[in-house]
Amino acid sequence: MLKSHTFNTFDPTRVPSPCFVVDQAAIEANLKILQHVQQASGAKLLAALKAFSCWQLGPLTARYLSGVCASGLHEAQLGKEHYADAEGGGEIHVYSAAYSEPDLIEILKIAQHVVFNSFSQWQRFQPLIRAAKAARPELAFGLRINPQHSEGEVEIYDPCAPGSRLGIPLEQFQGQDLSGISGLHFHTLCEQDFAPLARTLDVVEQKFGHLLGQMQWVNFGGGHHISAPGYRVDALIERIQAFAAKYAVQVYLEPGEAVAIRSGVLVAEVLDVIRTDRDQAILDTSATCHMPDTLEMPYRAEIFGAAGADQKPHSYRLGGMTCLAGDVIGDYSFDTPLQPGQRLMFDDMAHYTMVKTSTFNGIKLPSIALWDSRTDALRVVRNFGYQDFRDRLC
Repeated sequence: MLKSHTFNTFDPTRVPSPCFVVDQAAIEANLKILQHVQQASGAKLLAALKAFSCWQLGPLTARYLSGVCASGLHEAQLGKEHYADAEGGGEIHVYSAAYSEPDLIEILKIAQHVVFNSFSQWQRFQPLIRAAKAARPELAFGLRINPQHSEGEVEIYDPCAPGSRLGIPLEQFQGQDLSGISGLHFHTLCEQDFAPLARTLDVVEQKFGHLLGQMQWVNFGGGHHISAPGYRVDALIERIQAFAAKYAVQVYLEPGEAVAIRSGVLVAEVLDVIRTDRDQAILDTSATCHMPDTLEMPYRAEIFGAAGADQKPHSYRLGGMTCLAGDVIGDYSFDTPLQPGQRLMFDDMAHYTMVKTSTFNGIKLPSIALWDSRTDALRVVRNFGYQDFRDRLC
């Protein structure tokens, strides 16, 4: 089922190909839902830049949310530069599986919360931490916990899978000094509804309840599909309120895909149609370069006007233009034969797409365009070329 419904009437020939097109109206609609959760529950919601870093929309995001969460120095710097509100506010929270010393020195200058993944890093960097806290008393520090409760369906995206390097399990807290730690962070979800969060919270309270009362804040992480149709928003609000009251903590959530779902497409062009053991179309985009989650997850990227193989009269295997044999997007069918020069639109391509693109084989990165479905205003805000490929190498 197509998700980015505002694009039903969008003409893909209006933009270069390939091109990510993001509907600002759809982004704002998502942000309004997230703001409602924030205002009704008392939680603070942070935009996860790892999922959607279209900084042209940073000021819009800052109007609705409390800040951003970053996975390292560069995302934190992006948040500082483009996601602060008009008064320079907006929190920046940073978590990384490990910090290098040079990066941490810079992070400690701009973040409000810094979350560590291990006691070893927390203890190793104490001289830097104490100096930063003296210079910025508002700076807060937390630890990521691993509740060892899996809700993920795909192991590569499951932070609680056996052998996970993400978060500290309960047994490692034995005998540790938590002086200076004011919060705990966990992340167990991936584009999921409220019920998996509720089960996770039950486990967190059971295992870590004796620590929660010592904290000032608890971060529920990301993966909450809050802006998806059917999400139990009222149940989420009620559980946040109950949790915050029980432990006297400030609750944080870090939605990423919930900011950008149903808001974007990837426009691609058919370059060639060939016949092997089946009909195939080669596009100017690529699964491995431009939509790697179709290979990693894997998942099927829907196309406007297309259906599954053999559901319509003309079926094709769609592939990218790289030399990777497995650069295959999937099998689709169409009402009429595909022709070179024809444009296709892949659905729901705003989150975890632009942030993951690569230039393998020297393939050109897709342009980025901002569209407003309310006014039909369209701006191509970025084109990429040879210099972008060259300058990331040497």
